[in-house]
Amino acid sequence: MTQTHNPAELGARVHADDRAHVFHSWSAQAKINPVPIAGGEGSWFWDFEGNRYLDFSSQLINVNIGHAHPKVVEAIVAQARKLPTLQPAFSNEATATLARLIAERSPDPASKVFFTTGGQEANEHAIRIARRFTGRDKILAAYRSYHGAGGQTIGITGEQRRWANEPTGVNVGRFFGPYLYRSAFHATTAAEESQRALEHLRHVIEFEGPQTIAAVILEPVPGSPGVLVPPPGYVAGVAELCRKHGILFIADEVMVGFGRVGEWFASHGAFGAEPDLITFAKGVNSGYVPLGGVVIPDRVASYFDERPYPGGLTYAGHPLACAAGVASIELFEEEQLLPKAREVGESVLGSGLRALADKHGLVGEVRGRGFFWALELVADRATREPLAVEKVAEIVGAAKSRGVWVFAPANRIHVAPPLTASVEELQIGVAALDEALAAVAAG
Repeated sequence: MTQTHNPAELGARVHADDRAHVFHSWSAQAKINPVPIAGGEGSWFWDFEGNRYLDFSSQLINVNIGHAHPKVVEAIVAQARKLPTLQPAFSNEATATLARLIAERSPDPASKVFFTTGGQEANEHAIRIARRFTGRDKILAAYRSYHGAGGQTIGITGEQRRWANEPTGVNVGRFFGPYLYRSAFHATTAAEESQRALEHLRHVIEFEGPQTIAAVILEPVPGSPGVLVPPPGYVAGVAELCRKHGILFIADEVMVGFGRVGEWFASHGAFGAEPDLITFAKGVNSGYVPLGGVVIPDRVASYFDERPYPGGLTYAGHPLACAAGVASIELFEEEQLLPKAREVGESVLGSGLRALADKHGLVGEVRGRGFFWALELVADRATREPLAVEKVAEIVGAAKSRGVWVFAPANRIHVAPPLTASVEELQIGVAALDEALAAVAAG
């Protein structure tokens, strides 16, 4: 690659090469214009022209420890010098250590970990494990859900990204999860929403045939569909329904695991459930090297003691990715990031965002937990009509012009900064959203 010391020239070349040769996901290629990024550190990243952005979405809700954390970077470099890669039939220190650390933080310390390179693969393999273990084929999944873009995972995904990929040929049944702000069950309280959503799921299981269902897969806090924090008792209730019928409960913790809501695993730590399988990715090492996996409790893993598991990946348990994961878990504990996510997430982010709702009529609801929040934007608070996507784009643009980068699917702005962000940085982000909302409302 030709070297240049002129940032503007390098940025122009990156942009030209990208537009000529990179095929971007989920996009009409002629209608996008990706910003070339030069670097990042902590809660910030910047382009080649020197514009700095506060990363208020942790990229895709995954950079939990911020950009270029020296402890994790140094762990990757040290592992690269010692053993940069290894096929998964061998064992190595980084992978074995990370598996133990993850198991120790799961509901069952005797768990085993099947490593993948991301969340999509983790969910694909969790489905395969569930089908082998139960001898059943059908998967139940929520309408408001996203589980990946693979053959099985796009088939079980509930939200609209599934549509263009159909027919998927996946044996799936669907149900509505709780969403009190737009309740499908005409509930008026969190308790009613929980009870009625569980009753609905019970009926779906009965009519789909419990004996045909291998697993129910559920995001403890559905992320892409709107940071839908479940009402008390719901997640544990789903686990109980599954146990009653010999169905495995798969907790898809790809987005919310490893501190995002202040717990190692949200399904257990935040909501008191004990899943049969837990999938993870993203926050386990903040995506510094691609990594995901399935936590398999002993009661399920032992099924494969004398039966070969029919699946694997060349890069499963990649030493560089696992070394980054080990360093990340050490960092979570050294910097007390989980209690910080719980306490600062409520006292600074939660309170700050609720103040925006009190001030701006465009905000219909604020919901979240830890460092994971959403502003649901509406055109009319009384009717709860969603704000038009064009208006949402204006708010996002106004925030970016103020140096704050947010993630905004549909009529929502998701706020999910790195867990390492300072109180001052959180306040900067909230203030920028305040100004952006005011600017767009003023027309």
